[in-house]
Amino acid sequence: MVVSEKNNSILVLGLGKVGSLAATLLHETGFAVTGADMNELVGMPFPIEKLDLRDSVDSKIISRFDAIVSCLPYHFNIGLAAKAHKLGIHYFDLTEDVKTTKAIIQMGETARAVMAPQCGLAPGFIAIVGAFLAETFDQIRSIRLRVGALPQHPTGLLGYAFNWSPEGVVNEYLNDCEVIEDGIHKWVSPLEWLETIVIGSVQLEAFTTSGGLGTMCDTYMGRVQNMDYKTIRYPGHAKLMNFFFHELLMREDRTRAGEILVHAKPQVNEDVVYVHAAVEGWKGGRLSREEFVRAYYPVEIAGRRWRAISWTTASSLCAVVEMVSNGVLPAKGFLKQEGISLSEFLKTKNGRRFAGGPAERSSTR
Repeated sequence: MVVSEKNNSILVLGLGKVGSLAATLLHETGFAVTGADMNELVGMPFPIEKLDLRDSVDSKIISRFDAIVSCLPYHFNIGLAAKAHKLGIHYFDLTEDVKTTKAIIQMGETARAVMAPQCGLAPGFIAIVGAFLAETFDQIRSIRLRVGALPQHPTGLLGYAFNWSPEGVVNEYLNDCEVIEDGIHKWVSPLEWLETIVIGSVQLEAFTTSGGLGTMCDTYMGRVQNMDYKTIRYPGHAKLMNFFFHELLMREDRTRAGEILVHAKPQVNEDVVYVHAAVEGWKGGRLSREEFVRAYYPVEIAGRRWRAISWTTASSLCAVVEMVSNGVLPAKGFLKQEGISLSEFLKTKNGRRFAGGPAERSSTR
């Protein structure tokens, strides 16, 4: 890969489960990476600056780079995006927060560089897949997008493990969800619209959660009758989470709710990420359905085994950075995930990890 001079040096903020891998992948792809974290980390193949990320990051630090990648909790991102916008450098993040994205969209209208939030798995990769399927139809009836990160060997009634940010999960379970229903743009409650899904003989359930569609409702309004995003879990999960948040009133203390859930269901190494996208509509006057169904498992990268949720999220982010650097994507303005070509995405060093047959184990590295 030839790295563009305008997108060579990258500051990755937040070196947690996903951020450390994203920085490693970008380094291996050929970028000049510097990491930033509150903690001292050793053994990374790139330099690290210890920063108190609870405070505002100094613009002088950011100005030394061609791009910044935020792997921090969503509430940091508006401030970081604003500084990148002012300095005219590229900005990428993983946020699923709707308000944060709307603020960055406004910045993109006058940006001299790329403003690209929502570059993870959902929102992110799932929108790229959904748009790819939708392109094959003359008229679209529905776009249904589902993603779930789960333990391969669930225990207990919840059947869950917190391999992802508890703050992000709690917000997805409590914030309203954007949908298109019968051609009307709506906001609906989370943890509703329960359905059964079967992937590779595994029975699962899916229900509404916030943020997974990204900007797709704006993009497809007037072009699709029904569109929604749902999170995939093992059967019975939604009922218990409704009990936890609403009957026990844990929705009134989101921080405490996250702490309780992580204490009860800590992360596991053997996870699986399910991706299920389905589009229905008409081709040549005939009603048809196209699907993209995958099950992604942990893989080895740079001599270390990484959880499925970590590598799918980090790889999606890094593939988008690659495409901007290669000139495949625009060099400035707000970047919609659904505007990214799936075929071009899969050609990148990081995007090719998503290739593979339906619902099979992913063994690409």
